[in-house]
Amino acid sequence: MTTQQQMTKYWSRLNRRPVILALIIIGITALPFLVGNLANSSLALSAAVSKRVVETQIRDLHPFTHFASIPASSDPKRIKFEKVKATRVFTKEKSTIDSGYCKDLPFRDPGGSMYCPYTEDESPAPAYEVIYSFKGQPLASDEYGSRYFTFQVYFRPEELPLALRTALSTGKVKRAELATYFNVATSRAPVRAAVIDEANSSFCDGNYVDGNWIQKDPACKDKVSYKTVSRPSDYITVQVDPVSPGPQQTALPAGGDHSADLSARESGR
Repeated sequence: MTTQQQMTKYWSRLNRRPVILALIIIGITALPFLVGNLANSSLALSAAVSKRVVETQIRDLHPFTHFASIPASSDPKRIKFEKVKATRVFTKEKSTIDSGYCKDLPFRDPGGSMYCPYTEDESPAPAYEVIYSFKGQPLASDEYGSRYFTFQVYFRPEELPLALRTALSTGKVKRAELATYFNVATSRAPVRAAVIDEANSSFCDGNYVDGNWIQKDPACKDKVSYKTVSRPSDYITVQVDPVSPGPQQTALPAGGDHSADLSARESGR
């Protein structure tokens, strides 16, 4: 290394010292501001967390209604007793809603989330499950076209006759005999529905072109009026009640414009 190179290296080191010293001074001066900003950020974060409200709601499920619904296209005369068994059913539903989480959900997951709100069943209670089958129209989603379906109703243990509970405990009772402990009644009550009032409505003329509706007069506007009418429900209500078996059983009254009462013995065949 020449003398000139040694001198250049020496002066370079001397020139770096003021720069390093200046950086140290700036760091010491900015330290209080950095600490203050961190503290403010922590306070802001704490405030944001404290604003998130977690709300809990409890809803009664009412499983012991003795009622079920089946499509109106079903044949109520084909309702058949299947079995009764001891089980446990949930009587309440708990919903937990995190307002902050749910508010930001559309930005995080546009498709929704199973946790907003998060629900879970609770408070299980002893019960008896009574299962019936019926024949109806096949579901469009069923590739096999099955016409047979089931529904179930639940009873508290004390709602069933002691003789039935004793018979169930033995496990040696035939289905036809178990069916005599229940009475089934069906009804199809009328419901109120809004329909188009044809007499007071007018529609613009037009034709379908390549699958699209094209009006003859582009300036024409449809005038649609509605009216409320009474019509049969889309569902048949099934009521199942426990009874004490006897030589003759009285069917429960059924209301509505279409009903069918089934004796428990007939439903067990």
